[in-house]
Amino acid sequence: MLTRTCLCLITRTGSGRPEVLLGLKKTGFGAGKWVGLGGHIEDGEKPVTAAAREVMEESALLVSPDTLEHMAAITFRFPARPGWDQTADVFMTAVYHGEPAESDEIAPRWYAQDALPLEGMWDDARYWLPRVLAGQHVEATITFADDCATVARIELPL
Repeated sequence: MLTRTCLCLITRTGSGRPEVLLGLKKTGFGAGKWVGLGGHIEDGEKPVTAAAREVMEESALLVSPDTLEHMAAITFRFPARPGWDQTADVFMTAVYHGEPAESDEIAPRWYAQDALPLEGMWDDARYWLPRVLAGQHVEATITFADDCATVARIELPL
């Protein structure tokens, strides 16, 4: 069974350049990587509600579910570790309240969209994240290699 997850990409215009809020994962799955804010969808919870909840828990920012635009549905496969298989509903918004604050799980930081820390992110991000930030809707299945770190195959309609 696939674990259901969500991500929320919060954007702003800073110094005249579009920026996105990412977080350095401090604990758990993906520790040490730059990630979008998000996490598990609880039983009976809508993905959009989970995304808003996770943003608040990880960064103290408040986002309203009705401002979140669904931008991607991604399935991640880890043949060497099937327990890691998951789906991710990806949302995006530029409407938020507050200032990002570090939590036990995430150290947030704004990045210019044309200077993403791709080398410090999961390998899959370089395939879909720039597209989503450019406003494209993405549906993809991403299969990781036996090292569970590099992408072996991607099914991403052009």
